[in-house]
Amino acid sequence: MAGLDHNTPIPSEIKLHQKSNLLELAYENGERFELSCEFLRVFTPSAEARGHGPGQETLQIGKRDVRIERIEQVGNYAIKPVFSDGHDSGIYSWDMLYNLGTHQAELWQTYLERLAAEGASRDPAECPPAPAKPHGGCGSH
Repeated sequence: MAGLDHNTPIPSEIKLHQKSNLLELAYENGERFELSCEFLRVFTPSAEARGHGPGQETLQIGKRDVRIERIEQVGNYAIKPVFSDGHDSGIYSWDMLYNLGTHQAELWQTYLERLAAEGASRDPAECPPAPAKPHGGCGSH
């Protein structure tokens, strides 16, 4: 199972900062990552957003104001955030969280470029009407 490899860094501390909408991950080796709730929501590992194979991903739009309402532990290998937009099916393994933290800047830049290319927005108020094909937009979770 993902996150159980002996080389996987496991957070020694996880803090949810409600006011700043940041999830802080600290590791024994001194590494620290601050991941925004929006970033985590956009990169959910959920099948409804990632699809079941390459090319089935759904661009997540209108998530700027999303918050994490609570975090549930999943065994000893992951967490499951419950987001304010109702999304609660993404299980973030330790290796996925570490990967998101170490590659945050490039992942975010790629996401912003994809948003621009599709004429989409991070803001819920600017979400276009849903197209015929599900888009993962404003109303979806």
